[in-house]
Amino acid sequence: MIRVSILGASGYVGGELMRLIAGHPAMEVATAFASSNAGQRIASVHPHLALAYPETAFAAWNPALLSHSDLILAALPHGETQRLADDLLSPGVAFVDLGADFRLSSAAEFERWYGERHARPDLLDSFTYGLPEFFRDEIKRSKRVAAPGCYPTAASLALRPLVEVGAIEKQGIVVDAASGVSGAGRTSNAGTHFCTVDGSYRAYGLLNHRHTAEMELTTGGTVLFTPHLMAASRGILATCYARASGSDDPLAILRDAYAGEPFVHVGDMPPETKWANGSNAAFLTARLDERTGTLVTLAAIDNLGKGAAGQMIQCANLMLGLDEGASLTTMGVYP
Repeated sequence: MIRVSILGASGYVGGELMRLIAGHPAMEVATAFASSNAGQRIASVHPHLALAYPETAFAAWNPALLSHSDLILAALPHGETQRLADDLLSPGVAFVDLGADFRLSSAAEFERWYGERHARPDLLDSFTYGLPEFFRDEIKRSKRVAAPGCYPTAASLALRPLVEVGAIEKQGIVVDAASGVSGAGRTSNAGTHFCTVDGSYRAYGLLNHRHTAEMELTTGGTVLFTPHLMAASRGILATCYARASGSDDPLAILRDAYAGEPFVHVGDMPPETKWANGSNAAFLTARLDERTGTLVTLAAIDNLGKGAAGQMIQCANLMLGLDEGASLTTMGVYP
């Protein structure tokens, strides 16, 4: 069995990683690092995993324990992977990072969008951007993958095929996307507790949200991105607008681009976040409005699935020569 170490195991993404690994035919959790919960049983923090991990406890951070690993998965806040880079990379095993530390191509771009200097610019070129639908071959050859988060994943899936064939102009792309509250992480604050979110819908990060950089990286265009918080536990819905460059059917373009992709469904119906809950699936559609010359394209994913833990497992499967879909499902939990 492939022995997996998880950093940030007590968070929502960490719990989802452990759920997926519990059903994986070739992987097992070797160490679940969660310094703030070190010594506690996994089931006390993730009760839904009690039958899968009845006795296993979280471990305090100890890089020596990584020697028992064949795969390292990091679900840490941005900045943490840079700080721990030497320890995480020294074992020389497959490493998938969900943090933003190594997603961008230059230290200058990181500083621009994250407001701080990059601690390890020497390592940026050694990471592959972990969106399998576009970089599958590169991921297979890589030992270091930076997996994109939920917003860039949804927007990139909706937009990139249309950019590649010239169906939309690269300048002036608009992305409006809404996320479930779990996207803010397990630690609550005044903006994410029940009384604030219930019955409400709000925008945040106006004009300069950090994930804009990845959207521009994958589309090659200029993007105005506005994220929104919706009153739901999980899910991402991205609604993207761009100036059409012709009269080609965008739905046909998406269907052609994703033909044979195991986790992408292109359909006529406008997608709903609940369709993807608990899955690694992405649901897309698109329309051309000839009246305004605008193309609208939408994507719905589970922010903890295809937008986080599912994407990490999909990348790891590719890196390790396993079935790409091992432990992942295309079917959401509904209702």
